Amino acid sequence: MKEAALLVRLLADPAEARAVPPAAWTGLLAAARAEQLIGTLACRLDGLDLPDPVLALLRDARAGAAQARMSALWEAEMARRALEGLRIPVILLKGTAFVAAGLSAGIGRSIGDLDILVNRADLPAVEAALIAAGWEWVKEDAYDDLYYRQWMHELPPLIHRTRDRMIDVHHTILPPTARPTPDAAALVADSVTLENGLRMLCPEDMIVHAVAHLFADGDLAGGLRNLWDIDRLLRDFSAEDGFWERLEARGRLHQLGKPLARALRLAERLYGTRVDPDLAGPARVSDALYVRRLLVRDGWGRQRRPVTRFAFYIRSHWLRMSPLMLARHLWIKARKG
Repeated sequence: MKEAALLVRLLADPAEARAVPPAAWTGLLAAARAEQLIGTLACRLDGLDLPDPVLALLRDARAGAAQARMSALWEAEMARRALEGLRIPVILLKGTAFVAAGLSAGIGRSIGDLDILVNRADLPAVEAALIAAGWEWVKEDAYDDLYYRQWMHELPPLIHRTRDRMIDVHHTILPPTARPTPDAAALVADSVTLENGLRMLCPEDMIVHAVAHLFADGDLAGGLRNLWDIDRLLRDFSAEDGFWERLEARGRLHQLGKPLARALRLAERLYGTRVDPDLAGPARVSDALYVRRLLVRDGWGRQRRPVTRFAFYIRSHWLRMSPLMLARHLWIKARKG
């Protein structure tokens, strides 16, 4: 839709905001908010001469993003304190990792739950330590709890009883039932230590994780933000010697080479990201379908193109589990309610 396309253009080239007519701002900001990119957009447009009502809204969005950043870092510190006695590697993921490391992907980014990664063998100890520190289970249903523990790449989500903030404890980056099987041990072994003693994935694995989250673990909802993460991470790291060779090797290691190539093509197409043409490969006809799915927001923040969205919804479940498992899961969920 035109509002989503305009959002993408302004993220890529903020100077274009000066030419946006006043009547277009309401739809643009609604689309940005719905895509969880309002803080990012506000930071990108900071300092531009824009209409006063727009400047006020962007100022509020920047303040909200700054508050989210502080909250995310505080939650990471709380998790560090809860787990420090275990003396195990604890790896920050997604937005919290970006802001903790001072990466450009963290500027203005919307951050929800705290996501961490630990070795699978350490899950019982991590679970016990978090519960002792005040976190409680969100999933009270026995089937949901069992489903997470058997088939998901994370524990059932936990929420802190006083701070009301959630934590997701991962042991890998894709469900074990998914077709690609990332090397979880390599994710941990090659992670990088931060100043506070927590860790983040190595740069190449951060990008591969964003690719996995975008293409192999969902229906592309929120995909513009995930693709923006990839754009920013590539801009931060791609100038390093040997980066593209390392990125290609990590994509192969984690069985995500084809999704990685598609992410590079789409980042270049939508955000003007400079990519390695050999790794990205030639454009595919199917790339247009992904662009169509990513640009579904209208000026009310609604997702249009229901047929396209439903097709990607089916695709997401097809990638995550076998047809028999999917049928059984949907049947149980339907019976329960």
